[in-house]
Amino acid sequence: MSRSASGSRSLAGRRAFVVAIPVLVLPLAAALPASAKSGRPGVRASGACSGPSHWKLSAKTDNGRIEVEAEVDTPANGRTWNWQLADQGTKVASGQAVTHAPSGSFTVQRRLANRAGTDVITFKARALRSGETCQGTVRLG
Repeated sequence: MSRSASGSRSLAGRRAFVVAIPVLVLPLAAALPASAKSGRPGVRASGACSGPSHWKLSAKTDNGRIEVEAEVDTPANGRTWNWQLADQGTKVASGQAVTHAPSGSFTVQRRLANRAGTDVITFKARALRSGETCQGTVRLG
């Protein structure tokens, strides 16, 4: 094979590499301001409830507050659950939610005050009909 043929292959490979760099780097650069703005990375946890349901809990800082999302996924639609959020042992939010189709789940979203020190956020939920309970904790700090 001549030198010019291998040289053109090498040049084509370099061009593909040069074109690929912005494609790979731009999404990473776009994500940086969001991480820097929040100051602390988010945390997530999930687990099984006392029956067939599962829970998920996530928290992250956002503009000086804590954005919390809790979800219970259960096989039954139309079931009422009591739920509660606590931060460092102090109840900060509570309510009732009803599971809905198609997944049989409910989601709670709240923005909480960012307390001094490590925030220990606990989510508890209890199904009124069955008595099934879910509980999870995340630590942000």
